[in-house]
Amino acid sequence: MQRVLHFCMYLVAIIWGIPLIWAIYTAIRPADQATSLKTDFHFTLNNFIEAWQTAPFGQYYINTILIVCGILIVQLITMTLAAYAFARLRFIGGTIAFLIVLIQIMVPVETLIFPNYMILSQFSLVDTKIGIMLPYFASAFGIFLLRQAFKSIPYELEEAARIDGCNLFQILRHVYLPLAKPTYIAFGLVSVSTHWNDFLWPLIVTSSVENRPLTVGLSIFAKSSETGAQWAEVTAATLIVIFPLLLAFFIFQRQFVDSFLKSGIK
Repeated sequence: MQRVLHFCMYLVAIIWGIPLIWAIYTAIRPADQATSLKTDFHFTLNNFIEAWQTAPFGQYYINTILIVCGILIVQLITMTLAAYAFARLRFIGGTIAFLIVLIQIMVPVETLIFPNYMILSQFSLVDTKIGIMLPYFASAFGIFLLRQAFKSIPYELEEAARIDGCNLFQILRHVYLPLAKPTYIAFGLVSVSTHWNDFLWPLIVTSSVENRPLTVGLSIFAKSSETGAQWAEVTAATLIVIFPLLLAFFIFQRQFVDSFLKSGIK
């Protein structure tokens, strides 16, 4: 039985890896042989150079890093304060407020695109990095996840900290944050991968190179008349976009799995 399970695991891994292997194989072949099935060994890195020089991927990288990091930092602050309030404080309407937060998890992000865009237009935030980040500053999923982690922490630790003279922020810093570290890591992974790959909302909001993230830049690069038919360059550009996430996954694979398991995400 165990051998069958291992065989199935390896089979799924191979199936999952086929598109990535094919993309790498296509990207390092000469442009005129990108779609050829010949098993020759004429490899080149010119496709990566051409893709990088044709489109401003350097600017796209800066935009994406700023957007992803900005969203994550604000999310960690807002979800920490909200999760502590829902987990430890007792106030009128607290249960109803938490149910409203849970309902937001079931609302597809796409349904909020039009109202979000109208709000950004009123505040002149269209085609800005802050306009891309603003709808994601509060995460209902992160609040729920961290609330469950905070509720599992013994309240006696907080009482001991209060006896020692700690205020609220010191309690969060020295008691809750260290004990909920796996949850923070797991949420951080989800947030970074989600917003690194986000496409529809940035496509609608942005219209300039100074604010476009990598996903939108890749789409424009693939559809451009000069490179649209050059599949070798398109796949090379795709690998440029996904390279940081792939590298992080392969380097920190064990830490990724451990953080998800310890945070309760199955």
